Amino acid sequence: MGKGGQGSDASAAAAGEVEENMAAWLVAKNTLKIMPFKLPPLGPHDVRVRMKAVGICGSDVHYLREMRIAHFVVKEPMVIGHECAGVIEEVGAGVKHLAAGDRVALEPGISCWRCRHCKGGRYNLCDDMKFFATPPVHGSLANQIVHPADLCFKLPDGVSLEEGAMCEPLSVGVHACRRAGVGPETAVLIMGAGPIGLVALLAARAFGAPRVAIVDVDEHRLGVARSLGADAAVRVSARPEDAAEEVARIRAALGGAEIDVSLDCAGFSKTLATALEATRPGGRVCLVGMGHNEMTVPLTSAAIREVDVVGIFRYKDTWPLCIEFLRSGKVDVKPLITHRFGFSQREVEEAFEVSARGRDAIKVMFNL
Repeated sequence: MGKGGQGSDASAAAAGEVEENMAAWLVAKNTLKIMPFKLPPLGPHDVRVRMKAVGICGSDVHYLREMRIAHFVVKEPMVIGHECAGVIEEVGAGVKHLAAGDRVALEPGISCWRCRHCKGGRYNLCDDMKFFATPPVHGSLANQIVHPADLCFKLPDGVSLEEGAMCEPLSVGVHACRRAGVGPETAVLIMGAGPIGLVALLAARAFGAPRVAIVDVDEHRLGVARSLGADAAVRVSARPEDAAEEVARIRAALGGAEIDVSLDCAGFSKTLATALEATRPGGRVCLVGMGHNEMTVPLTSAAIREVDVVGIFRYKDTWPLCIEFLRSGKVDVKPLITHRFGFSQREVEEAFEVSARGRDAIKVMFNL
């Protein structure tokens, strides 16, 4: 279990709590309950954080519906949530760079720092990763949590706690742009205008991409993408047989410019096939979304054009850059926060219903 907390039968006195700490627990399919959440003792390099802003991710909704994602199975009640920011209430004896009252954004994954991946700088691939709301590790939709201080990043004046919570989804876009080599000479195609596709759009712009096209089946989401600065927003179908015609329309929408990098933020056979066909010879396709575990795609065509295919898993060392993007104004995530809720049983249930419904809901945020 990660630092976030212990089961509800742990001793409250160990955490020095004055009030009962409450959290949103996933207890069964489609069932969330606000119940007590007992915190572990504060270690010398930990901080206790009062949560102020927590966003709902698609993975949270998936766990609620299915009680599992791939081989991660919820076998016992688990606190949900991992996109978060808050205010430090207490610091461990060894913490020198943070103090009570600091506003911080939290990176949700605790790696071992001993394995070859961690030592090689790719700690996001750690086999012993303890990640908020990934079973059996508890998440952060709670009044308070305990977390390692080195994974809490101080927010500058002018960057809100809601924006701090948005560093988590923005980190996915930043890591994808790094892996794909997005820069000032890179024309980018983004497959999917959901929350991750939209933060990928913002990240690509911040990395200097001069032209960005985005495609989706939903016209409302495409309208949001246009408002965020997409050069082209193309509505497509879910039919695989339409891919060739849609690639022609995507290229035409960019004025005939070659697509150097494609970011597939949906992860379906159709979207990946379109990305592979649309990307120029010698270009790169980055798999970001994970809609399907298995896909059938035209790899031979991509291979003879030397189109590189890379994947991402979460992110690494992204919070400082995300915070700088927010501070400088290079990225504005505020338009993505479409719905806000408090932290009552009724509001938690309603918030997840809104997030699962989609449509006009992009990012649903709890204000605790």
